[in-house]
Amino acid sequence: MSFISNTIVAFSMSADAFAISVNKDITLHRPKIKHAFKIGLIFGGIETLTPIIGWGLGMMANKSIAFIDHWLAFTILSLIGGKMIYETFHDELITSKRSHKFWLLILTALGTSIDALAIGATLTLLNVNIWMMAGMIGIATFIMVTIGIMTGHYLGTKTGKATEFLGEVCLIAIGAKILIEHLTL
Repeated sequence: MSFISNTIVAFSMSADAFAISVNKDITLHRPKIKHAFKIGLIFGGIETLTPIIGWGLGMMANKSIAFIDHWLAFTILSLIGGKMIYETFHDELITSKRSHKFWLLILTALGTSIDALAIGATLTLLNVNIWMMAGMIGIATFIMVTIGIMTGHYLGTKTGKATEFLGEVCLIAIGAKILIEHLTL
């Protein structure tokens, strides 16, 4: 995958965390940057670790599925993107609580990073540098969550959903690109 594809994946993976952070702080009039950095670090750290864990699990199964890897990458990315699109418009994943307790933040970050675990497993099929990719995902998530916290009051829930939707469509598009590239070789 190219640097541009890696960057798109990284920011796509952070879209749901961004939407959560925007919606979480919509009631804050003037959030503090220290507060935003702390939450960004929690989300970014977890989002960095989960693709590495998924990659490790994927490496254990990689040799037995090499002949259909492009189809698996396309299917997994499409299912994750499709599931996230469905959740964007149908599920209320954002709680009405505005609490920022440490364990609640950890659980929320884990909830938004489950898809990164699956992406990590998919990346074994693409021979991607997992350390670079995980770092990019973590940095993108840190940036997006920090921005979401700082601007949540101003952006509102509509922008959060639109951004989340765009990230999910990008995941499906990258899956289609991988499939097309492998089928045309």
